[in-house]
Amino acid sequence: MNNIICDMIKESELSSFVLVMGNTPFVRVVDFLLENRPFDYSKTQIARNSEVGWSTLHGIWKVLGKNQIIKQTRIVGKSQMYRLNEESPVVRKLIELDAKITEMYADKIAEEESRVPVQIKRRK
Repeated sequence: MNNIICDMIKESELSSFVLVMGNTPFVRVVDFLLENRPFDYSKTQIARNSEVGWSTLHGIWKVLGKNQIIKQTRIVGKSQMYRLNEESPVVRKLIELDAKITEMYADKIAEEESRVPVQIKRRK
């Protein structure tokens, strides 16, 4: 029973993008980068914040780089910093998709909240 509750709590913490696209390491990395577009991060920070292992990130990184989804922004000490390449047509479409998914979930939540009956307790 506790596993079911933990799974429900974990699922409620997922972004709408991950809920729709699937809870995979690749999607979690892209989701993290989408949510934090203004900022740049090292690979270590991206792996940690996406809850993805380093070796898994290494494989994902090849795909992100090959498709010009990420770009290096600067070097801080020994760390290379990266962010989404917003000049890429693919990234622009991902940003649009994320916005549409978020809008869809916001509408769904608003609709569900409007259906919840309000119970008024009367004083005796």
